Amino acid sequence: MSVSEVPRLAADDAAARGLAIEFVARQEQGPPVDGRVGGVRVAKTVVVQRGDEFVFVITDLAARFSWPKLRAVLGVNRVSLPTAEEVLAATGYARGSISPIGAHTPWPVVIDAGLRGERIAVGSGSHGWAVLVEADALARAYGATVADVVPDPDTAGEPAAAK
Repeated sequence: MSVSEVPRLAADDAAARGLAIEFVARQEQGPPVDGRVGGVRVAKTVVVQRGDEFVFVITDLAARFSWPKLRAVLGVNRVSLPTAEEVLAATGYARGSISPIGAHTPWPVVIDAGLRGERIAVGSGSHGWAVLVEADALARAYGATVADVVPDPDTAGEPAAAK
């Protein structure tokens, strides 16, 4: 597969950062049923807004991050979910393809500690492609904060809107 066939922004950004990535074509629409792409665990990227800036939050596909834990990591009392239009304007990527890799603004990145040591699949900026990458290398390349942002088992039922 040539670079011209894959998302150019993601490929160029990864190369500039010395980040080894692999592109995998995606055939299906939406998240994979088994939570895996290219044989590796899928991690989703959610964009949250902290004041006047946005933050990429990367967790396991099936996980919901804990708003209280995320606020503590970010050192704020409030974060919110921007609209799809705001996310597109802030990153250059539509929901379902979001990734810090190749985003047009290098917003801060938070990676859940549960992904440490894993090879993961993340968005590429294109719904047709996923990026396979080592989570630890991704964290280093983007100066990410690696922290536990997933709810504890006893609070897993926390409402999604709890901001």
